[in-house]
Amino acid sequence: MQTDQVYLEISIKIPADYQEILISELLDLDFDGFDQQDDLLLAYIPQSRYNDVSREVIESWVAVQSFECALVGEKVYEPQNWNETWEKTIQPMTVGEFYVRPTWTPVETPDGLHLLEIDPKMAFGTGYHETTRSMLRMLPKAVKGGETVLDVGTGTGILAIAALKLGAKYAFGFDIDEWSYVNATENALLNNVSQILEVKEGSFDVIPENQGFDIVLANVNRNMLLETASQITALVKDGGVLLLSGLLDVDEQDILAEKHYAALTLTDRLQENEWICLKFTKS
Repeated sequence: MQTDQVYLEISIKIPADYQEILISELLDLDFDGFDQQDDLLLAYIPQSRYNDVSREVIESWVAVQSFECALVGEKVYEPQNWNETWEKTIQPMTVGEFYVRPTWTPVETPDGLHLLEIDPKMAFGTGYHETTRSMLRMLPKAVKGGETVLDVGTGTGILAIAALKLGAKYAFGFDIDEWSYVNATENALLNNVSQILEVKEGSFDVIPENQGFDIVLANVNRNMLLETASQITALVKDGGVLLLSGLLDVDEQDILAEKHYAALTLTDRLQENEWICLKFTKS
């Protein structure tokens, strides 16, 4: 979350088993922070990005569910240091071959693991979400050494940095949010990869023209993956690898049926709770 914006907190009464599904919907509406409690989901969005249409979408989704679900409150938060809030909850963790920790917990890295120092400006992208963890676990199956990597919607830059730690020679990440450009750049410096990680604010138009990549990473959301399938797959070099996440298991068939992804070969799949990660290769 950005420190200089007025944020809105939306409270939704919903069983814990269904909260991840709702989070997927809210990410499409530009919500960028979540606090999951027993039967309550708190979702955060810059007030400037929330309007009557957003509220109607949420109310409509809530109204058609078969389980008990209700929008129970809204609360405005003035600008504050959200990092201090996340610092209270983010602790070091092992994910596959990586040890992820923020700089404010400088503990020793366990033997045999790659250290990822990630200081987030928002929660998503710290390694704590299932989609990020699945991508991190899948990366060693894709990176063998010397590859070029594209990170679509780079967020904190954690996936691009992880690929470089595994031996990729260069990574390019982009994101439409300004906080991401600043945060990913900072994290690249923390991890000593700033010379081989290039980060840009924007969308596909900021990618160097006519450039393809050995590995393309896209941990975003279902709608974006479907809407930009032709752009994403075109950026994968022949013989290259594509990793997709930000997907629920119920989204899998829609992705596999999309013609551009269907033209690739599905070679691996990981699932954690309802969230999945798919690995494709391009002939």
